[in-house]
Amino acid sequence: MTAITSDIEARLAAGAPDVEVLLVEAEGETLRLFIDHPDGVTLEHCEQVTTLLGEYREQYAIEVSSPGEDRPLTKPQHFRRFLGQQARVRLREARGGHKSLTGELVGASDQEVTIAAGEGIVSIPYNQIVRSNLVPGD
Repeated sequence: MTAITSDIEARLAAGAPDVEVLLVEAEGETLRLFIDHPDGVTLEHCEQVTTLLGEYREQYAIEVSSPGEDRPLTKPQHFRRFLGQQARVRLREARGGHKSLTGELVGASDQEVTIAAGEGIVSIPYNQIVRSNLVPGD
């Protein structure tokens, strides 16, 4: 987890405790956040998060949005919540010639996620994952 992600999570824990930060991406002058809320993400939640990140608005254009159907998976509890669903996992280093795996989430411990992919059952340590998200159903 990056320092900016840790800081943003701390700010939201204090100012908007029901809002969960799913993913923070800083690209150039844009700071993009995907958030979630138990009752769904509303425009008011996005506005509240933007207001809580006032200091960041001096340096970045801030984009806050809901996760959508292809929601990012960044923490062990995210993977556990969506066991049985399809996910795409992008790896830091290629495994079996592939840097991306897509398959059913079949397990998630505190150290790794297990996916039933075309290559078989594969366990991937979280520190080897660059990015992961759900794959929307048809």
